[in-house]
Amino acid sequence: MTMTHDKARLLRLATYASVATATLLILVKLAAWLITGSVSVLASLVDSLMDVGASVVNLLAVRWSLLPADAEHRFGHGKAESLAGLGQAAFIAGSAAFLALQAVDRLIHPQPLADLGVGVAVMVFAMAATLLLLSFQRHVIRATGSTAIRADALHYATDLATNSATLIALVCAMFGWPGLDPIFALGIALFILYSAVQIAREAVDLLMDRELSVDDRARIESVAAAVPGVLGVHGLRTRRSGHVPVMQLHLELDDDLALLAAHRICDQVEAALRVEFPGADITIHQDPRSLGPED
Repeated sequence: MTMTHDKARLLRLATYASVATATLLILVKLAAWLITGSVSVLASLVDSLMDVGASVVNLLAVRWSLLPADAEHRFGHGKAESLAGLGQAAFIAGSAAFLALQAVDRLIHPQPLADLGVGVAVMVFAMAATLLLLSFQRHVIRATGSTAIRADALHYATDLATNSATLIALVCAMFGWPGLDPIFALGIALFILYSAVQIAREAVDLLMDRELSVDDRARIESVAAAVPGVLGVHGLRTRRSGHVPVMQLHLELDDDLALLAAHRICDQVEAALRVEFPGADITIHQDPRSLGPED
């Protein structure tokens, strides 16, 4: 299972951009928290710390998943992305629990907030940087279908939501409602926990070799059946290994077809499928039509 040089370059660039952005946001949010004492800013800071950890995991996982197949991993290393997704989900859930505890403590023991204008400025800057990163990540996801980058983008979409909630909390505090700060922080914690569940679900689906979507399966069968000489398609099995779609199918061919002619038809089917699913791992079995579907 291989991928184009351009896709590999995009994946690497996305991981580098993610780590750099998260590191920058940590520095500015740390300064804002130390100045304001806002638990909502702390929530956003912890979210960014979580993003750095997840981004570093992604960087390593993507580099591993791009390694070519070897004697011990004949199907490649694509599932490294799914393992990274599970690790991220656990990390995110732990962060959510920490934030919830901090928010509850602040509700029980209120503390005054200071220099809220600094916090507002930092949150606006953080949202702008996050939007730029998300725009690039979505481009990479469209080009590669990477699970790891999709999980990372979900982190930053969550980060955008937490930054927005933090900004609202700070503005409310500026207008005389500081008690809303821990309430917003608690809401952020619950949203982060929800995101962790979504990431874990997708990672488990990939590790358990969940079938491709109904639409993708129908498209595979339609493309294969449209090739001249194909009399039927059955036994389709699909899954995804990281960014690589994997498919196995049986073609029903004329009983008296020469082996070389049958091989050429399979090559045509494979070429047609690769147009629809670039980089796919495809295995095709040839069956005489008279035997009919075997499964």
